[in-house]
Amino acid sequence: MQTAAVTEAPYQVFWAPGCTSCLRTKEYLKRQGIPFESVNVRTDPQGMAKLQAIGASSVPIVARGDRFIYAQSLEDLKAFLGLDGEAEQKLAPAELIRRADIVLAAAARYMRQMSAEQLDGPFRNSWAPPRGIGHHVFRIAEAYLEAVETPCELTYEMTMRGTYEVKPGDDVVGYGDGIRARLAAWWQENSGRDFSVMVPTYYGEQTLHEVLERTTWHSAQHTRQLIVMVESFGITPDQPLTQADLAGLPLPEKAWDTD
Repeated sequence: MQTAAVTEAPYQVFWAPGCTSCLRTKEYLKRQGIPFESVNVRTDPQGMAKLQAIGASSVPIVARGDRFIYAQSLEDLKAFLGLDGEAEQKLAPAELIRRADIVLAAAARYMRQMSAEQLDGPFRNSWAPPRGIGHHVFRIAEAYLEAVETPCELTYEMTMRGTYEVKPGDDVVGYGDGIRARLAAWWQENSGRDFSVMVPTYYGEQTLHEVLERTTWHSAQHTRQLIVMVESFGITPDQPLTQADLAGLPLPEKAWDTD
């Protein structure tokens, strides 16, 4: 656990619009009946200053008093909050890979349905246009592959690499098709490996199983956002993700964060 500046509220959640883990963290705290101060670092300069003061490089951050935690793992968050309970059961690695393939294929479908103008225009309070969100879906999977193939620490910067540099007209779908093929090839060679081993990430040491689960649900949540985008343009999504496609993934309840 790391040290943070003293907070005024029992808990503070530092978050940003469009951040999948931020939404999941806030929903989890609300379900547990735990009050917290919501700090949108994109609109609150003082909140951003506090985030920088504690040395955090990404959101969500949950802080209390002189302690804080990167809240990407619900199990780590539960420990930070002092909550008991059985650990959530994870889908088997083979099933997570199957779901990841479904998600990556779906993201490509939805991007193909949007016009260049729609892909590159602003959308609500999103931190990136639809083309950038689509790139991030695929980049999350690529970062996982880079971390396990090198091997090296999975950093926040790895998950974001290239997303902010996406330009109008970039072939993000073609890029995604390549990542999907690469993930399938990796699984063919690594299906028998030990997924209980601990690996370094920007949110602490985690099992390889947890990192694969996060890769899958993280991409899935941003793909749900692509569905919202497509529908907002009056387009019927091509083969929407179903409950069966998403069952067992620790996703937020909502697809889009508005508060």
